[in-house]
Amino acid sequence: MNFFFYKEKDCSLKKRFKASLYKFISILLLPSSLFFSCSRSEDFTQKRILKVSVSSEPPTLDWNLATDNVSFTIINNLMEGLTKFDERMNLIPALAWKWESNDTFTKFRFYIKDDACWSDGKAVRAQDFVYSWRRLLSPQTAAEYAYFLYDIKNAADYNSGKISNPNLLGVRAISDKVLEVELESPLSFFPYLTAFMVTFPMREDLVKKYGDKWAEAGKMEVTGPYLLSKWEHDYKIILKKNPQYKSEEMGFDEVVLFIVNQPNTALLLYETGILDVANVPSIAVSKMKKRKDFISFPIYRGYYYGFNTRKFPFDNTLVRKAIAYAIDKREIVNALRGNEIPTNSWIPPGMLGYNKNIGISFDPEKARKLLAEAGFPKGKGFPQVAISFNSSPENLIVAENIQAQLSKNLNIRVTLDNLEWKVYLGRLKKGAPPIFRLGWGADFPDPDNFMRLFTSSSGNNNTGWENKRYDELVEMAVLTDDISVRKKIYDEAQKILCEEDVPIIPLFTGTKNLLVRPTLSTKGFNPLDIFYFNRLKKR
Repeated sequence: MNFFFYKEKDCSLKKRFKASLYKFISILLLPSSLFFSCSRSEDFTQKRILKVSVSSEPPTLDWNLATDNVSFTIINNLMEGLTKFDERMNLIPALAWKWESNDTFTKFRFYIKDDACWSDGKAVRAQDFVYSWRRLLSPQTAAEYAYFLYDIKNAADYNSGKISNPNLLGVRAISDKVLEVELESPLSFFPYLTAFMVTFPMREDLVKKYGDKWAEAGKMEVTGPYLLSKWEHDYKIILKKNPQYKSEEMGFDEVVLFIVNQPNTALLLYETGILDVANVPSIAVSKMKKRKDFISFPIYRGYYYGFNTRKFPFDNTLVRKAIAYAIDKREIVNALRGNEIPTNSWIPPGMLGYNKNIGISFDPEKARKLLAEAGFPKGKGFPQVAISFNSSPENLIVAENIQAQLSKNLNIRVTLDNLEWKVYLGRLKKGAPPIFRLGWGADFPDPDNFMRLFTSSSGNNNTGWENKRYDELVEMAVLTDDISVRKKIYDEAQKILCEEDVPIIPLFTGTKNLLVRPTLSTKGFNPLDIFYFNRLKKR
């Protein structure tokens, strides 16, 4: 998924934040004995209750429609799909107890557990998946993540309206407990996709009964570890243990999620004992990282600068390489101070295909030589161009740092074009600026999710770059499940992307920085940046 750094909200959100903050302040002013006294709704002594925060009101908990991190976090604790990932990112059974494919990876069957059930006790059926996936792909739903299932036979045509019969989709219930999926082309890692939120099953009876309100407290039925108990909009969400969920991983009976728009407010609530876990913004990492309750771990998020390869002078590979050699990524992450990891390659650390030896390393002398070969000796005659990026303090730090490095190392003068996120996205879609900033966070832990981004047919490839061999390699990599073979393929593809053609410059990969109570384990966190509340336990 595309991601952007935290930025200031608009005025309406600020008003909502103030209202929420007043509630928190009133809590803080209460004597501790009163705050922790017994009550029906917030008994923090008699129950095992986890207290965390989310950065905004979730726009929706309808998993066919959700697209944001806050909604993802909550939905992933309410629901499970056919598969899921363990803490080491291994794919393991969830609602399906096994799956199998044909030799060409074009047809899969998933076998649903006999005892898999919804929170109201009704059995989970293959038909629940068929309904959910058809709804996701229906043009009437207008789901942004519909493309996620385009590998299914006829899915793209159905979503675009070219065909209208949902029975032509390559997903069908062979029986109540067997789901069959037929794909357009081979895809060895398709089961990975079934761990992602948009593929979760859905109850057709509830959607028909409640309409747009089916995903609210008291109406929703779930398959995951927690129930949606209460949703006090703009204040807090309460999740309670799902009695039908069968797992030993249930460290807490209840989870209270306070809606806190500002990172510093979340830190205050942690310091005063109200929260058990708090995100640490990059600006505060240097002060917090020596604390015993501070943890930091890599996540599958890449941050890059892209070129519009169809615009002068970046239609010249030598120019793009010169820019890449002129940037010291270590200098950027030192300026950010958020524990980011500098990188020269695109596939992130910890993921299959990661190779630290691929990519362009900082070499200002080589950069100057390449720029001269391109016709701009010592930067003479180089046109004035702008670095475009979406507004945020961190993005500004990166842009100013690169601006200074290009001036120092290549004698190139660039300006900065700072835009609000929605305006920025609109600019990219109309025609990418000469140099632009973007990031990508993994939807699932397979390199295809990163490498397919820059194929010629990708809607997220804003560079205008096309390379036939690169496209072929990306397609070849999904035809096999042999790890060694896939790694060799991705090595060749990454060399084309990051060393030879250079339509992008990978800058760094992300890290998650948190404060976690020392009395808690850290088992619930993972590189996908999904917080599984039920996996977090008291030590």
